This record gives sequence, C-alpha cells and structure tokens, in this order.
Amino acid sequence: MAENSGNREQDHERIRTVCAQVPLIDAHAHNVVGLDSNLPFLVCLREARGLDAVRQSLAFQRSLKELAVLYGCEPTLAAIEQYRQSVGLEAISQKCFDAANIEFVLLDDGLTMDKMVSIGWHRKFIPGVHRLLCIETVAEAILNQGIQANMRWTLESFDHRFISTLDSYPFKVVAFKSIAAYRSGLRINPFVSAQESEDALHENLRWGSPVRVSKKALVDFIFVRALEVATQRGIPMQIHTGFGDKDLQLELANPLHLRAVLEHSTFSQCRVVLLHGSYPFMREASYLAGVYPQVHLDFGLVVPKLSVRGMRCAVSDLLDLAPVNKIMFSTDGYAFPETFYLGAKWSREILARVLIEAFDNGDMLLEEALAAADGILGRNALEFYKLDGRDGFSASTDNLTKLQQSISGTNLLHVRLLLADGSGQRRCRVIPLERFEGVVVSHGVGYAQAGMGMTSFSDVPAADSGLSVVGEIRLMPDMTTKRRLPWFMEHEVVLVDMHVKPGVPWQLCPRSTLRRISQTLEKDYGLVVRAGFESEFYLMKQSAGPKRWEGVDTTPYCSSAGFDASASIMSEMSSVLLALDIGIEQMHCESGGGQFEMAMSHVPCLSAADNLLLIREAIIAIAQKHLLHATFLPKYNSAAAGSGSHVHLSIWQGASNVFMARGPGGAHGMSKIGQEFLAGVLHHLPAILAFTAPIPNSYARIQPNTWSGAYQCWGRDNREAPLRTASPPGVDSDLVSNFELKSFDGCANPHLGLAAIIAAGIDGLQKHHQLPEPVDVNPSVLEAGKVSRLPRTLGEAIKALESDKVLLEHLGAPLVTAICAIRKAEVQFYKDTEDSEELLVDRY
Repeated sequence: MAENSGNREQDHERIRTVCAQVPLIDAHAHNVVGLDSNLPFLVCLREARGLDAVRQSLAFQRSLKELAVLYGCEPTLAAIEQYRQSVGLEAISQKCFDAANIEFVLLDDGLTMDKMVSIGWHRKFIPGVHRLLCIETVAEAILNQGIQANMRWTLESFDHRFISTLDSYPFKVVAFKSIAAYRSGLRINPFVSAQESEDALHENLRWGSPVRVSKKALVDFIFVRALEVATQRGIPMQIHTGFGDKDLQLELANPLHLRAVLEHSTFSQCRVVLLHGSYPFMREASYLAGVYPQVHLDFGLVVPKLSVRGMRCAVSDLLDLAPVNKIMFSTDGYAFPETFYLGAKWSREILARVLIEAFDNGDMLLEEALAAADGILGRNALEFYKLDGRDGFSASTDNLTKLQQSISGTNLLHVRLLLADGSGQRRCRVIPLERFEGVVVSHGVGYAQAGMGMTSFSDVPAADSGLSVVGEIRLMPDMTTKRRLPWFMEHEVVLVDMHVKPGVPWQLCPRSTLRRISQTLEKDYGLVVRAGFESEFYLMKQSAGPKRWEGVDTTPYCSSAGFDASASIMSEMSSVLLALDIGIEQMHCESGGGQFEMAMSHVPCLSAADNLLLIREAIIAIAQKHLLHATFLPKYNSAAAGSGSHVHLSIWQGASNVFMARGPGGAHGMSKIGQEFLAGVLHHLPAILAFTAPIPNSYARIQPNTWSGAYQCWGRDNREAPLRTASPPGVDSDLVSNFELKSFDGCANPHLGLAAIIAAGIDGLQKHHQLPEPVDVNPSVLEAGKVSRLPRTLGEAIKALESDKVLLEHLGAPLVTAICAIRKAEVQFYKDTEDSEELLVDRY
C-alpha cells in the first residue's frame, strides 16, 4: 500500500514537473505599456475597472503576495510600485518574462493604451512574437479615416475597404479577433441583409467621429465578413466570450449564441477560439467544443483573475466535454509584464492540479496526462496557429527551421552596434555581451569622429569635411532596436546614436538628425511621416567573363521563372526579415537579370530607416550563405537596369492619414497639408538628391525613360516623375494615400535622406508652397523649358545643396559641410577611375 502511494506521488510529481517546465505558447495577450503610462498599476490585479473594493478580492490579495515574493519586497501595492519605478521597465520585463518562460506570444494590439510599446519591443524578452488583428478596431479605423477625408460611405464602399484591408495582412497576423460581445453580443445573425447592414452603418455614422461600431446589424456584418476571410485564408478567429469590463452585457456573451454561425454551411470549415474560458459559461463552452469541430477553447483571464478554487473549477469544467487537444493556454496579459508572469505561474499550477485529479480519477493514464500538459500549455497552439511556418520559423529554410528549438538554447555571445556613415556604408562594432550589458548600454563605446567623413573609396575623412583624426564620439545603443540576428544566433544587433557624451547627441549623427527633424514636424504641426521602402538589388554569381560578377539569371520584369529559380533564397530572406519584425508587402523579379525587389510596410520614419539598414544586412548575409553576392549599387552594369530604394511617404495625425484630401483646399486627391508638404519636397528636390543619390554612379541610373525620375516634376501614377502620388488598393480612386520618391537609391544613408525630405516638407508647410499642375505624360516628350532636368551629375546636386539655405538651417551647417566634402571627394576620385563598379559592388 505504501509502495503504491509512493509511486502515485512520483507520478504526481512528473505531472507537476512537465507543467512547470514546458515552454509556453501564450495564445492571447496585449502590449506592454511604459512606466510613465497613465494606466494605473492597480488594473494589473483586477479585471473590472473602477472598483476599489477589488482590493479585498481573493485574486488581488494572492497576486500581491506573489509579486512581493518575485520582487523581494513588502506585499503592499505601494512597495511593489516603488520597486517597479526604481529598477525600470526593462529589468521588470526581464524578470517577469524569464520567470514565465514564454516562447511564443500572440499580441492583440487593438486595445490602445497610453505609452503602449510596439509589438517588436516584446521580442527582447520573448523569441516568437506574432500579431492578432481585432476586426472591430480595423473597421472603426477605416470609417474614421473616411470621415476625416469627407467620404460618403456606402455599405459597398466600406465592405470593399474592409476586405481589402484584411487581405493586406497576409503574413503579419496569425488570427483575427472579435469583441462583438462588447458591442451588441454574440447573437450573430449570419444572414444579416445588406439593407439592414447599410441602415446600421448610416445610423452609426450619424453619431459622429470617432466611430464606435455598435449597431447590431453592422457588428454582425463585420463579424460575418471577417470570418469569411479567415475561413478562406485558413486562419482562426478568436472571440471574446464570458466576463469582462462592466460595459459588457454578460448574458449576451454566452457562447451558445454562436450556434447559428457554427451551423451555417459557409462556416463548416472555420476555426474559432472561445476566449477566457467563457466564464461563467465554462460548461456551455465545453459542450460547444465537444460537439462542433470548429470550436476551440482558451482559458486566459480565468487564470489568474479568479480564486484558486475558481480557477481549478473553471479549467476542470472545460475538460468535462472538450477534447484536450482543443484547449489552449494564454495569459491575457496586458499593459504590465506582471500580468504575463501571474497568468503563466498560475496556469502551470492549476493545470497540474486538474490533470492530477483526472489521473487519480482514472480519466487519464499518466502518459496521457503528461501529453495533455504539453499540449494545453504549448503544442496545441503551436499547431493550431501554425506558428512553425511564420515570422522566421519557416520550415522551408535551412537555418530557420531550427530557430524555435535553438533560440532559447543558443548562447548569446556578442552584440553588434550598427550604423551608417556619411557615404551610406554600413559599419559595426561587435561587443562581448558581458561588456555590452555592463558598460556599453550606459556609457556607449568610443568611435572616431572621422568615421562619419569617410568616402566609398577610402577609410579616411574627406578633405574639408571638418573631421580629422582628432576627436571621438560615443556610439550609444538604442535599446528599443535590439534584436537577435536570425542568420547568426550568437549575435544580437542594435542601432546606435552618435553622442558627444552619453545623453548629448552629436550634430552629425544621422539618427539624431532624423529624430530631431521628425520631432520638429510633430511639435509644430502635430504630424508624423511614415515611410515604406522598395529595396531593389541584384543577386549575383561568379562570372567567367571579364567582370567578377553577373546576375544569377537573365529573365525579365516580374518573371515567374526568374523568381522560381531563386524562390528558396527569397523565401529565406523573407523569413529572416519577418523574424526581425520587418513587414514585407510584396517581392518580385525586376527588369535586370538577377534583379529583385522587396517592398516593405510603412512605419514611422526612424523605424523605416533603421529597417532599411537591417534589410541590406540581411539580404547580403543570406546571399553570402548561398555563395552569391547581393548588391544595391544603383548601376552595377551600364547595360543593366538600375536599382533604387524608392520610398513611399504618408503624413499622419494620430491614427489618420492626413495626406489624403479632406475638407476645404483639397486638390489632386491630396489635403492642403499634403499639397504643401509635397510642394516643399519638389522645390528642394535638386538639393535632396545630394542625400538620396550620393555617389556619381547614382546619376547613371537617374536617366529619362528608365522609371527613375530624371525631371523636376510630379505626377499621379506617373512612373517617369520623381515624385508620384499613389492610390493603393483600398483607397478611393479620387484620393491618394502617399507619394513616392523614386530618386532614392541603395547607396544613400536612409536617415539622412529622410531627414532632408522632411526638412523640405516642413519648409513647404511653413511657406505654403503651391504645387504646379501634375505632369501626366512622359516628361521627356515635353517641349524644352516646360520642366527642368534634375541634376545630371553628383556635382550639380552638390551645388544645389550648397545653395539651399533651408536644408542648411534644418540639417545644420557642420553636417551639410561634411556631406558636401564627401560628395566632392567622390566626384574627384571616380572621374578618373575605370571600372569603378568593381569597387562599388563590394561596398554597396
């Protein structure tokens, strides 16, 4: 008897051990916020807001003690908050996420909170971070944007915009999420008519901006249309069910109301997840998962917001009828890293108790209980959300197939400090991890001032640059940019700022310059510029001819055969960029044999410039792995098509794109703000070219009839104009959402290029520059003098910059002096250099 008892206790311990040690897949959570957020820490320990009596709840008192143990402080709210402020967000997050042992997290960033950090920020603590898309938030953003642009919505126009927006996220989200329960309840009518939906849309819009989708027919329409997209794409829909804040009608959050949807033939192959254990409707949820193949369950929020008994009973109720492979863990963590820790800790503890009880009752054999622990805490979600095939964990690539397994086991040894200099070359310092964490994070690392004045042909500063062998700056890591290198797991990379001393930016620092000018635009006008680059490059192999390199193929523009020949390499590049949190919108073969283009998602300018440096790093690294060479040189071969880094720019005020026409003064599909900003860029474009087309080779590309923009003009969807306004899918045909600058190439320092563009745009806003009429033909066919040629040489661009007092003022005389000196040295050297491409193809 005693022996059997001992064996039983050993079996219990095995279940506890698996529950305690298995890496977690957190299938539903929200972003963390900064310590300076206006969100009170108290909400971390309760579900409903506004009830101070919650301090007396069992879950609150238990959680307070748990955090006190974790932090080694007194079990009071004041002591915990004091500890948080004293050590900072990074240290708190490291402690909480290390203790939680979360390997993947799916973040719903539709819950907007003050000082919310980006999705990419979480990758510093969790290897795999993926996005959930809240469908109601998407719908409201679309409607609000349309109101600000004076659009007259119809159900048809809204539906087109809504579906095209959902379709624009093919690689960025792993699931949709609905909060219909908060809006009109889960009694969704899958047969809602177009007339009912249109009437509800107009009634909702009559309430004014900002729109909150709440009319039942409109909520139902949005839900049904999104579930159709999810079903077609094969991704799940998470659905808020059960309890929540007090603005939710609990009786309408019962998941049984979803039966009409589940039994509709259109959704027989859909996959839905009932969130929060549907508390207090756990048995109803368990029943639905037991009888409908589409239904899966998630018990986040139930754990840890209930008492210990409540958590155990809730999870046990879910297991009454639901198959164990349809139940998944999440923390429902939000705002505070502590919520992730508490959700993880108590999920492990509660699941162990429930599985031990099921084992003792004879419901499960020991191996089945162990498998259930592994499945519920991780494997079920890994397979359900297909996480092994996304964001860098792609089974189609050699080095990334092992990323999930190796990322937690690979020792991080060094950190690369990455920067781009005045000639656009990427340079780095590599620091041992211990020194990086102990010294460099706070004090930076020394770097010669001369480094900012080097040319493409020599590692010495250009004459008359104001820079010499005397003088040193500090490279200060921007910790918000730090991430693991997917192609070399022993290293992380971090972008750096150049400081005179820690905390004092150097006036020649490209990142600080872009940040400063962006802040000027935001402070003076409340505007933010977002940018998305199209990066063109050649994949090259060793040549048997007179040149060292030649393209890997000879196929034409958008060739299917050309892409297929390099598909495995392009797929690997794509996976690496996604793992770096760089969104990809499309890629294709370009006109030159072996030439490709990757178009990136638009993000705020500083992030866009940082991303472009990482894109170049990643593409070259993956090419080298395959014994190939990648080059971004504008014109590596006089007979081949040129390569650019076209950039698309839009202007935002809060969540609204204000480049589009809105209200009085709109013309050409642009708002008055958009017109003036673009007019400023057009006016200063000759000088801007000294930043965006920085070497003599750049001007071999900027020629008429090559889609590179050789004339000083703008046009709507005119690819021979250097400035082209664009209307991507989802934007009404009479509006434009952004403008493209084509005269930007892969040798440019992207921070300086964007800084010059924004400075010119600010001048347009300050002086109310007016746009000329658009050019709607190839400008090369216009009569002489109708439009001016842009600089034909780098020398002409330098002269334009030297005479441009506006850019000199905004960018600063020391920086402009150094840039002009570098450019003049480039002109002088390459005018007498034969086969300069042989050198440049290695540098860029």
